Amino acid sequence: MLDTILFPLEWVVANIMVAWHTLFTWLGLDSGSGWAWTLSIVGLVVTIRILLIPLFVKQIKASRAMQVIAPELKAIQNKYKGKKDQASREAMSRETMELYSKHKTNPFASCLPILVQAPIFFALFRVLNYKMNPQPDGSYEGIGWLTPELAEQGHDATIFGAQLSETFISSQGAAAKIVSAVLIVAMVATTFLTQRQLTQKNMPAAALEGPMAQQQKILMYALPFIFVVTGPNFPVGVLIYWTTTNLWTMGQQFYVIRRNPTPGSEAERLLKQRQAEKAKRNGQVIEGTATDTTAIEAPKTGQRQQPKKGGSRSQRKKGQAKAGAPSESTVELPDSDGDGRADDSTTGDSTTSKDK
Repeated sequence: MLDTILFPLEWVVANIMVAWHTLFTWLGLDSGSGWAWTLSIVGLVVTIRILLIPLFVKQIKASRAMQVIAPELKAIQNKYKGKKDQASREAMSRETMELYSKHKTNPFASCLPILVQAPIFFALFRVLNYKMNPQPDGSYEGIGWLTPELAEQGHDATIFGAQLSETFISSQGAAAKIVSAVLIVAMVATTFLTQRQLTQKNMPAAALEGPMAQQQKILMYALPFIFVVTGPNFPVGVLIYWTTTNLWTMGQQFYVIRRNPTPGSEAERLLKQRQAEKAKRNGQVIEGTATDTTAIEAPKTGQRQQPKKGGSRSQRKKGQAKAGAPSESTVELPDSDGDGRADDSTTGDSTTSKDK
């Protein structure tokens, strides 16, 4: 039954590997070298991940939506906390589904790439374990473009002394154990860092508390532990595939989080800070706080401000020399010409003063 289900995927995986292997051989690598087959596995990862980009976009949107509705979801859970009757459970489920429907998301949408990659992972495992290993009679089976001759080449190919079809447990030499151990450590580290990057940097503060946050933390530590337990059973080629996949995921996720973070997350705060610093370097005026990224250019009216009239020439010059001096003032001077009128220093006209 399993053979029937996985055979189409095994055929696709084998053909993609052979296509990349043919390319690297054409570029000058030895057909039977371990690097040609290792790069073929890396090419398989690149091909699969490019095909999965639409699903990755859906995963990012679903994860972001789940983070945004986390406070509302927590409010629904608190509303029915401690109520174990059938009516309360049904009401809680109904309100939860309505919340998912309103935001067009669900918890399973964020798992799509992982769910799709799992069968491909097992298909590659079977190709390396069964199609590229000799049969009881010593012959090689092959599949699709992976002829028995190429299957034998792939089986004998080594990288740093370890055959791609060897596992940590089944290997006899130290080389395969060392290479497997290094790849398992790399696989565990990249898995942990990817989960940490997603939870710590791209989740708003409200989503870092509650049951869902606890589930994310458990997942962050559980997945690496699973690989520690199961990794020694994987062939070196599968470990290369999974480590390369993790590196791709981590880089892709870093790019998305840096350019389009979740509102309210630490990544958004850092993005606004970078935007504010960039605007400041460009000589723009930043409105609001240091994290406000709204840049406002100085108004350009195209008109030159005209000087205001008034005051004697000597006083205007004195006012221009003193920064911050008022541009216009009226000062009554004593009657200097005896005509009963005081001199006005601003207008230059005379005003009649009252007799005292």
